[in-house]
Amino acid sequence: MLGTLTILLLCQLAGELIARVAHLPVPGPVLGMLILFAGLMLRGGVPNAVQETAGGILRHLSLLFIPAGVGVMAHMERLGAEALPIVVALFGSTLFGVAVTAKVMAALVRPTPDAETSATEDRP
Repeated sequence: MLGTLTILLLCQLAGELIARVAHLPVPGPVLGMLILFAGLMLRGGVPNAVQETAGGILRHLSLLFIPAGVGVMAHMERLGAEALPIVVALFGSTLFGVAVTAKVMAALVRPTPDAETSATEDRP
């Protein structure tokens, strides 16, 4: 498990270094996940050790939210002062996300012309 955690953290470190050196607008951990994904694709699958370690991390995922909760509590005064812009941003981004998801879903569900012709040809 220690070796697998080291690999995961090295992927995150590599992503962080790439993001900072290249001044990319993408967070380092996201790049690290892409590096890990590419490595797993090249390997041809996910080793059991990685699956077990990832499962252990996911089982204790709630512990990773403690620093975020502490941050919210530490900045409660500022959050209260800027509550309206925060609520508007959350509401607007939620509506935007739902609208984009609906558009993508509608585009994916729309039957193709080939499917329509084959469906009419199969009817008696």
